[in-house]
Amino acid sequence: MHIHLLQHGPDHGPARLTDWLASMGHSYTVFHLFDGELTPRPGECDALIILDGPEAMLKTPPAWFKAEQKLLNRYLDGQRPVLGIGLGALLIAQALEAVIAPGTYPETGWHSVTLAPESPFDLPERFEAFMWHRLVFSLPENALPLGGSDAAPLQGFAWDAGRVVGLLCHLEVTAQSVAGLFNHPPEPSSATRYLQSEEAILEAPGRFHGLAPLLDRVMLQWLAKT
Repeated sequence: MHIHLLQHGPDHGPARLTDWLASMGHSYTVFHLFDGELTPRPGECDALIILDGPEAMLKTPPAWFKAEQKLLNRYLDGQRPVLGIGLGALLIAQALEAVIAPGTYPETGWHSVTLAPESPFDLPERFEAFMWHRLVFSLPENALPLGGSDAAPLQGFAWDAGRVVGLLCHLEVTAQSVAGLFNHPPEPSSATRYLQSEEAILEAPGRFHGLAPLLDRVMLQWLAKT
């Protein structure tokens, strides 16, 4: 399979995703939209991944944002798998007419996710994931929930029998990839209960390695929808 990845900022790269794709024999192209690269034309790939990015983009969309939204809508209307992570999940939820709004609490660092009883995701009933968000989404119509954390009751969803997946939480990050995120903290809030310091986030590198098998399970299930 050939996968297209849409990148929204220099500090919001694919991290472990490209290594995973290569290890499974898939080819891929990363489109650096933030650096002036044009969005790909519809139909040029077997699956589409929309990466994370600064949430401020939703308030002040860049010039190329409309082209990306048009491309996303084409893929949502089609038959090919679509995966959104962080900002990418917010964009998918928005395209599916879900509500996007600031959550009660911003959330950064390591937090536990409890799988929803009706969740279709092949994941443990409780697992730790990396968070970096202020905005949250409601469950799109006809979607099934992933589950939630204490700060965000909905951490992801699957739509159209799992062909389309949105993940607010991060399973793809590495210790190297999160270093750039500290330059883009979530929108400030007086609620700091679920915010972790840079030191706390990086103090146990093994946590990042623990994400790899979770990412593997999600990716295999998602791409099985081709």
